[in-house]
Amino acid sequence: MLIIGAGFAGLAALAGFDGTGVKVTLVDRHNYTTFQPLLYQVATAGLDAGDVAFSARQLVRHRPWAEFTTGEVVGIDWSRKEALLSDGRALAFDFLILAAGAVTNYFGVSGAEENSLAIYTLEDALEVRARLYSQLEAADSNPTDGALTFVVVGGGATGVEMAGALAELLHASLERDYPHLRPSFARVLLVERQDGLLGAFDESLGRYTVKELSRRGVEVRLGESVKEIRPGEVQLGSGEVVKACLIVWGAGVAASPLGAKIDAELTRAGRIVVADDLRFGGRPDAFAVGDIAAAPMAPGGEIAPQLAQPAIQAGAHAAKQILRLIEGKETEAFHYRDKGTMATIGRHAAVAQLNWGIDLRGAPAWIAWLALHLVTLLGMRNRLAVLVNWAWRYLSWWRGPRLIVGAETGRSAAPTRAQE
Repeated sequence: MLIIGAGFAGLAALAGFDGTGVKVTLVDRHNYTTFQPLLYQVATAGLDAGDVAFSARQLVRHRPWAEFTTGEVVGIDWSRKEALLSDGRALAFDFLILAAGAVTNYFGVSGAEENSLAIYTLEDALEVRARLYSQLEAADSNPTDGALTFVVVGGGATGVEMAGALAELLHASLERDYPHLRPSFARVLLVERQDGLLGAFDESLGRYTVKELSRRGVEVRLGESVKEIRPGEVQLGSGEVVKACLIVWGAGVAASPLGAKIDAELTRAGRIVVADDLRFGGRPDAFAVGDIAAAPMAPGGEIAPQLAQPAIQAGAHAAKQILRLIEGKETEAFHYRDKGTMATIGRHAAVAQLNWGIDLRGAPAWIAWLALHLVTLLGMRNRLAVLVNWAWRYLSWWRGPRLIVGAETGRSAAPTRAQE
């Protein structure tokens, strides 16, 4: 049994084999799994990298029937039933669960990949944090036009959470930590091509989000597209050019390119077409789950969104179907159970849309968001660390790890004064 990918879907599939005696190999290109919903807090120094990452080997330590190996899967030899790794190794399997996840989607915008920073991986978040504080240091020494203008592209949960966190960070830290800067020097611009924020939510929650972000000093541009991103500036669809010290891309994700390398039928969006039971390619032994798969929420229904809950439920379903096949039983169709969606805006403000027709906003939604993310983190150490960080930040407004480590990776998301 082989699981490719140690994200939400892969880990749910792994847990599905607990107590069954099935031998499982988990492979991922990293030796850790990342709790992606909190990456924006790493990017804005609210949490440290170790607070949102968990060792993959620790996940299998108490599972003697499972093993983990680090490697990047680049193809599958179906005739030999082997996953091919970039280092030349091959991993054999009887059954396969493909949970390779997604990558950042730049939607063909010129210069976006080269000149903006995403926050989809832990490395992304650390780079954003380093660039952010490098720019604050440079601006404190010599403010220039655009030195403290931050542009966030995308009005989904990622963009909203990032913009809100940036605005709060700048408000709380500029006067305290940077004597030559004032909050009025800073500008946070959130650009969304649709007419509202948080398109997956009820319109009233989207309007509330716009209001709360605006109250926190975020400039929300609705119905505005991004035409091109150049080093240190964004050209909007309206023709306006915005100089920016940091450009964060949070506009969406695309399925992992692995799907195009394994002889699988793909949707126009690049996701693997799967049957109702999540098998793909007409193969009896191969399942695709999570962001890489175009899984119907019910037979003949709409495709599940690329979110954590559909991935978790699909991973668990695939494991269950493999156990049924081992027992000689027929597989069952996947049915997604919508448990609701949440997004945080900032201190005392969040939105939650629950599956019972209940919408929450403000402090109640914020508390619910905190509680949910705390309990779903992997590892007691991570939960305690996040709880302590959140409590300390709430009481003191102190932002945590502000060290600039490994700041520059060569991409010109924005020039600091030292780079110019």
